[in-house]
Amino acid sequence: MDDARKRTVFLGLAFLFLLLMASFENTVFFTILGTVLQNQFLAVGMLFIHNVLVISLILLGMSFYVNLVVSNFFKREKYSHIVLEHPRTFALVFTLVIVFISILRGGTLIYGGIILETLPLILLISTPVGLIEGYGIYFTIKKTLSRTLSTKDLIYIYGIFLIAAVIEVAFINILITVLTG
Repeated sequence: MDDARKRTVFLGLAFLFLLLMASFENTVFFTILGTVLQNQFLAVGMLFIHNVLVISLILLGMSFYVNLVVSNFFKREKYSHIVLEHPRTFALVFTLVIVFISILRGGTLIYGGIILETLPLILLISTPVGLIEGYGIYFTIKKTLSRTLSTKDLIYIYGIFLIAAVIEVAFINILITVLTG
């Protein structure tokens, strides 16, 4: 097996392992989130680390896919390169799906379930942070699929998610203040 195929297999195994670990982290994160939000510095740190883990998992998954396509694992597939040929379009669609699912997940945790009447309120409340995180996800996917991701880009991406964590904690504290009056 050549080096490119070994690298692809290694990326796939790492992705599966980290996907399992992310499932565990996600459960722990949402279990202790209410307690963590009482300390603003801890909340920013925890949200930032959670977002870094999520974006790193997306980055690893996209890198795995790129390596699968480039290493010709899909020789028989007629359209295997379509995603790599149109990274912006795919990044936009993937980002919208991730942000929407994230908002629904957050709404389920906050309100105990999604009630159709509260969905516009949930979307409105989630918009500022969703836009920032969405841009970070889009930028990550676009750079990964176009195979132009650099260390400078990673620093920029993680900076976006640090800003998003700060804004999210501030926004949550404002909401708590307004709601408890």
